[in-house]
Formats: sequence, structure tokens, C-alpha cells
Amino acid sequence: MTILLSNAQARRIFLARQGLSAPPGRQLGKEGLLQLIQEIGFVQVDSIATVERAHHQILFSRNQTYRREYLSELLEKDGELFEHWTHDASIIPSVFFRYWKHRFRRKEASMLERWRRWQGEGFDRAFEETYERIASGGPVLSRELKGDDHKSGGWWNWHPNKTALEYLWHTGKLAIARRENFQKVYDLSERVLPPHHHAPDVGHDVFVDWACRSALERLGFATHGEIAAFWALISPEEAKDWVEAHRDELRPVSVETADGGKPRASYAFAGFPDNLGDIPEPPNRLRVLSPFDPLIRDRNRTERLFGYFYRIEVFVPEPKRRYGYYVFPLLEGDRLVGRIDMKADRKAGTLDVRRVWWEPKVRASAGRQEKLEAELARLAKFTGVETVRYLDGWRGDEV
Repeated sequence: MTILLSNAQARRIFLARQGLSAPPGRQLGKEGLLQLIQEIGFVQVDSIATVERAHHQILFSRNQTYRREYLSELLEKDGELFEHWTHDASIIPSVFFRYWKHRFRRKEASMLERWRRWQGEGFDRAFEETYERIASGGPVLSRELKGDDHKSGGWWNWHPNKTALEYLWHTGKLAIARRENFQKVYDLSERVLPPHHHAPDVGHDVFVDWACRSALERLGFATHGEIAAFWALISPEEAKDWVEAHRDELRPVSVETADGGKPRASYAFAGFPDNLGDIPEPPNRLRVLSPFDPLIRDRNRTERLFGYFYRIEVFVPEPKRRYGYYVFPLLEGDRLVGRIDMKADRKAGTLDVRRVWWEPKVRASAGRQEKLEAELARLAKFTGVETVRYLDGWRGDEV
């Protein structure tokens, strides 16, 4: 029997699974932070710091007591988190490292010959030299291995040792020990992660089962394509085969879309209907999300569930941008209600609001404006600036 999920139920289920329904003011210690990241699955890392780096903002939007030093300790001292790749560079619980070994092997097979053709003669020697340099000499930054005669450039102009570092990291032989001014510091994986996270390898079937099962738990309901895309570790075909093989554990779910269109056929674990009465209501406060927040990572799912179109326009030429360079989604309760263009001016000590857009049918009421001001004040304090400054035309009025 197919379960029909209303759009409101679907939104709240997904918000809860993504850590956005718990009280954002509850005290979050280091152990609580690790648990939060395990529940979400991963936190994307990005270098843009228009207001705050993505990983810090993702965690702050879920809990305003979040402390950056706890994340640093979990990554750099305790080894309970590691940096690697999902759909993009991410912070991942180290308890999952054993499953990433399958990604390492796949990458080794696909990257080695391609990079050999790209780099040419001497490529393998650079691998060996780089690994031995780190094994005997300790952690390194990429620039520390650069030859004196090498000219800097983009990825197409990496020096051989930089290429070797990336290859050795992608294939799990190296790990990121820490970052200095956001630059990666590489070391041997066995020195970065504690011994208990170097668990014995699991077989392919166990790996696929974990990847599908853990993804569906964090999504609440999903198609096989969404299951595969969550970790970006397996193919849609592997996820489809897993769904077929585990039909006795799953229930078909039909999810109403935000626009009232045809419901989306999905799957959830058995027992799903019994949990519907326990769906928590998310806080009604207004929150600013990172453009890389996992809630909106799957843009198509975001549009279906929330009726909210979002794209990052960093690489769009300025005259063609619909909104702005780096615009933040606004979440209120269980709805995405708008977006904001802002930047932290750390020299002036201000959080500068350039423009706010409310979604169609969302009223710019006095109460909503108060919620926005309260959230921006919290974010300004977290970012380390003193005041929020609204620039001319921030409402969209002509200057």
C-alpha cells in the first residue's frame, strides 16, 4: 500500500532529518556537535567567506551555541572527523572512513592512467617522492613541495608534486591534517585518523547496503536516484538494485509537491506511517542558510518540496545575475521564504545588507522584519562584526 505524504509533512520530515527542527538555542558541546554531523551525514567545505565559511554557517544555522574550536578539535586533534569528497569537499564523520575506502579504490583505477597521460614522464616518480617526503618528514603544504622554477596557475598548471598530493589524497593514502589560512596540510592517513577508524575493509555488498541505508535514513524518503546522490559514492544503478533487493524493508511513498503537480513516487523504510505523528515542528524563527546547506544541495528536490528555485551565481557574469554573487536562502519555520545578499565588512565592523527578496506570496510584514533583524544580529555576532548595516535600496526600492 502506497503512503501519501502531504507536502507539509514531507517538508517537516526532511527538515527534521537534516537537523533543522531541534531548538537552535540548546547547548551544544563537542560531543553534541559530533553527533549532529553524524546525523546530518556531512558538512560541505567551501573557501568563500563573504559572511562566514560554509561549514561554520551550516552548523551555526542549526545551533547558535556552535563553537568553531570544537570543530577544529574534532578534525585536527581527535581525528573524529575527516575531510574528503561527497558531491564536493566535505567534513565527514571518521566512523564512515571504512566505507570511503571503496571510493578510494574506484578513484585509483579511474584517475591513475588519466593523470599519467596528462602529466607525462616523471609522474610516477613524483608520486613516490611526495609520499616518501611526507612519510619521513611529516605534514606538508602544497607550496612546500613546489619547484623553484614552477610558475603558478590553475589546476591545469599544477606542479607534479601538487598533482601527486591530490592523487594521494583522493585515493586515501594521505589525509588533511589541518588547514592553514584554508590551505590543506597533508599527512599520512594513518597518522591523521586514530587506529580505531582504520577498521577492516567491508565487502562491496556491505558497502552498497550502508550507502543506501544511511542515505535513506537522512533523507526520510527518496527515489533511488536521490539515494545514490546523497553520498555520491555509488551509482544510480547500484541504488536501484538495492531498492529492488530490499522491497520487504521498504514502503512506497507518494510525496505531494509544492506546486500541486503530480506526486513524486519515492521509498521509505517500513514503519514509516507510525512515525508521522512524531514529526517535530521546526522553530518558527527566521534563519539564514548557507548556499551550500545540505537541505538545498539537491536543487530539484528543493523545488519539489519547497517551491523554491535556487542557484549559486558566483560564476555567472554580473549583468546576467538574477540576484547576486553569493545570496543566502532564508528559512522560516518549514518554508523557504526569501533570500538575502549581504557581506561582512570586517574593517568597518558591519554586516552589510545589500538586498532582500521575499518569495511570491510572502509578505514583508513588520513581524517578519523583526525576525530577520534578530537573525542578522545573531549572525553578525557569530561572524565577529558589531552591527548590521542596511545599504540604500536593500528593499528593492530605487535609490
